[in-house]
Amino acid sequence: MDEHVPKAVSQGLIHRGVDVLTTQEAGLLSVGDEEHLKYAAGAGRVIFTQDADFLRLHAEGFSHQGIVYAPQKTPVSNIIRGLMLIFDILRPEDMVNHVEFL
Repeated sequence: MDEHVPKAVSQGLIHRGVDVLTTQEAGLLSVGDEEHLKYAAGAGRVIFTQDADFLRLHAEGFSHQGIVYAPQKTPVSNIIRGLMLIFDILRPEDMVNHVEFL
């Protein structure tokens, strides 16, 4: 989870059995977006963000394990539903260098 994602999203996913790691838990607060992607890639994790800068990095060819993006002000319930759908349908290898939009 990127650092500006509401806690309710993480809590909702954890409640549904998803292994979630927040930016805070990873010790990545105030670290640049490139570092977030490098960390996630090394840990084999997909990033969920509401920061369009991650989309720019993807477009520039920055390698990653997957990015899921939702615009600001997307309701928490919609985010959780969308993330659960991705979790249930896509395999980790499907997400490599791929962006899903909610």
